[in-house]
Amino acid sequence: MKPYKVSMLIRDMVRINKPVPEMEFEAFQDNDTKKLNFSGFKGKWIVLVFYPADFTFICPTELEEAANLYKDFQALGAEILSVSTDTVFVHKAWHDSSPAIKKVNFPMVADPTGKICREFGTYIEDEGLSLRASFIIDPDGVLKSMEMHSNNVGRSVKEILRKLTALTYVRENKGEVCPVNWEPGKKTLKPGLDLVGKI
Repeated sequence: MKPYKVSMLIRDMVRINKPVPEMEFEAFQDNDTKKLNFSGFKGKWIVLVFYPADFTFICPTELEEAANLYKDFQALGAEILSVSTDTVFVHKAWHDSSPAIKKVNFPMVADPTGKICREFGTYIEDEGLSLRASFIIDPDGVLKSMEMHSNNVGRSVKEILRKLTALTYVRENKGEVCPVNWEPGKKTLKPGLDLVGKI
């Protein structure tokens, strides 16, 4: 299996704790197409779910799970945006024909030129597709979490939700940090001043 030729060097990618660039894009949602941009979600968390392509095998299982948990994400003040290099017309065709994708109510972003994928370092140049990747952006537009891996393995949407829950908690509870496998109701940690930078 030949290695992926990804479009950007690590140093050129978006970075944790840095603002993401403002971008405009087209999306399919509620049986309609619309123009959106990142700044339009200011004050909300954004969960970006990059996937290779519509009408594939693993992707509908992930998007269906995201649709099933969508209300949980919304309860945390988050919007999910799924992203692939398909057009809005392909998104609509997939939505119309797939029972799993019919459940999707969040915006399905179209990135046929690969502009968004390149900005986030997920674009596979030789294939014109995206790697499977997830990013969490805070209400101030700052990147707080990223995960990227091979396209032959599906991700855990429940783990993305857990991470978002933890990120929301530490944002609202300054000075506290969440240890391994933290979930609501479990103990957090309060590092002393002498441990700052070592958390």
